[in-house]
Amino acid sequence: MNFIDELTWRGMIHSVMPGTKEQLEKEMTTAYLGIDPTADSLHIGHLCGVMMLRHFQRCGHKPLALVGGATGMIGDPSGKSAERNLLDEKTLRHNQEAIKNQLAKFLDFESDKPNRAELVNNYDWMKDFTFLDFARDIGKHITVNYMMAKDSVQKRLNGEARDGLSFTEFTYQLLQGYDFLHLYETKNCRLQLGGSDQWGNITTGSELIRRKIGGEAFALTCPLITKADGGKFGKTESGNVWLDPRYTSPYKFYQFWLNVSDADAEKYLKIFTFLTQEEIAALVAEHAENPGERPLQKRLAKEVTEMVHSPEAYEAAVRASQILFGKDAAEILKSIDEQTLLDVFEGVPQSRVAMSELEAGIPLLELLAVKTDLFPSKGEARKMTVGGGVSINKEKVTDPNSVVTSASLLDGKYLLLQRGKKNYHLVIAE
Repeated sequence: MNFIDELTWRGMIHSVMPGTKEQLEKEMTTAYLGIDPTADSLHIGHLCGVMMLRHFQRCGHKPLALVGGATGMIGDPSGKSAERNLLDEKTLRHNQEAIKNQLAKFLDFESDKPNRAELVNNYDWMKDFTFLDFARDIGKHITVNYMMAKDSVQKRLNGEARDGLSFTEFTYQLLQGYDFLHLYETKNCRLQLGGSDQWGNITTGSELIRRKIGGEAFALTCPLITKADGGKFGKTESGNVWLDPRYTSPYKFYQFWLNVSDADAEKYLKIFTFLTQEEIAALVAEHAENPGERPLQKRLAKEVTEMVHSPEAYEAAVRASQILFGKDAAEILKSIDEQTLLDVFEGVPQSRVAMSELEAGIPLLELLAVKTDLFPSKGEARKMTVGGGVSINKEKVTDPNSVVTSASLLDGKYLLLQRGKKNYHLVIAE
C-alpha cells in the first residue's frame, strides 16, 4: 500500500510538503503525530489523526504518537479563542497512560517488527531544558518575523481572542518545532502528521531542522473534519463523543454514527473505517437504491463501534436500539445494564417513589395517575389499561386492579411505564 495514495482517495489529505511522497517511497520512514493530553481519553475529534497513524503503520512505516506533556502545560493557540487550563505532571502522566491504552487498539506497540509504534512524551526531554539554554540553542534560529506570519498567531492577534496572545502561547510553535528536531535527531523522524490547523507549527519544525542542522524534514496534514450542514464534527448537545465508555457509553457512541447524514456517512466511511474503495462504492449504490434502510450509516456505526469498543459492545448497542421498536423488547430490557437503560430513555419524564411503597405494592392506577403524571386521571388510566394500551417494562398490563411491586423493578431500581406506542415514563425507586 502507498500511504499518500491511500489517504488521497479517502479524502484525508489537506497539505503535503514537496518531497514527502518521494521520501516515503524511498524507505521505511518514521513519522509522528502530537496528541493533546488534557483529558484521560481521546474523543472522536482525535480519530482522524489516529487513523492516519494506523494507515502509516499498515503501509510499512513507523508511527510515533507524541503525548504533549510539556506543550500541554502551555496550550496551543491554533484554532482556539482562549488559553487552556494548565495541567500538573501527575495528571498528565495519568492521561498519558490512559491514552496509550486507547491507542493500543489501533497501533501495534508490542511486536518486534521494525515499524512497531512508540509512544513518546515531550515532557521527558523538555523538563530539564532551562529557559536560557532554549533561548540560546533554539530561539536564535527562528525569527519573530517568521513566527508572526503564521495564521494561528495572526488570527489571535487580529481580534479572535478576547485577551490577545500571551508570550507563553506565542512560544508554542517553537516548542513544537523543537519536538520535531529532537525526534529527528533521536528517532530519525522525518515526517510530522497533523490536522490542517497545525500546518504552521509543523512547518516551523521542518524549518528549524533545516536551519539548525541542515536536515530535510517533511509535513502532511489532514483536513479538519466537518459536517455537511456546517456544524462542528464530534460535538453533541452533551459535549464531546469520547472513546472511553465511562464518558460516552457504547450505546451513545453507536447512536452518534448511526444518526449522521447520508452525505456525511459516505465521507466518514472513507475516513474512519478500513473498508476498501470497492466496498464503499457498493454500499453507496445499495444506499441509493434503498435510502430508507440506511446501509451507509449502519455499516459506519458497526465498523467504528467494533473498532473503538468491541464486537460485543456493538451487538449490545444494536440490541438496546431495538427496545423501542423490536419484538423482544421485554427480554432485551431485562438484559441491558443500567447506564444503557438510562441512555436509551434519556429525556423521558421521570418520577421517584419510595422503595418501601413498592415493596408493599402500589395499585396500578395510582402509579399511572397519582405517583406519576402519565395519565391525567385514574378513569382514563383504567380505560386505556383495559383497552391494552398500557405496558410496564414493555409487557402489556390489562388488569386495572393489579398491584405493582418491587419484584418488577429493572436493575432493582427502575420501572418503565408506557402509554400507547410512544409515551414513556421512567419510575425510579429509592
